[in-house]
Amino acid sequence: MMKAISNFIAAAADLYIDGFRKMTWGRQLWWLILLKVIILFLVLRLFFFRPVLAGKTEGQKSEFVGQQLIEKAENRTDENTEN
Repeated sequence: MMKAISNFIAAAADLYIDGFRKMTWGRQLWWLILLKVIILFLVLRLFFFRPVLAGKTEGQKSEFVGQQLIEKAENRTDENTEN
């Protein structure tokens, strides 16, 4: 059983490795995709997902997180009572 799984994994890996070796336009397209993904994550990280807790002490971090949890819990209970 383990030998069959091992053979299947080896055959699948060989298929992909051989396919990537014989690519012509595929390499340039993969590099373009990789570049776009890196740029996308860098832009998202820089402009949309700023570290909120950066530069705070441990006490300030725990206070901030606790306050956020309390606010979310209060909002959730407010939504449940309105219905």
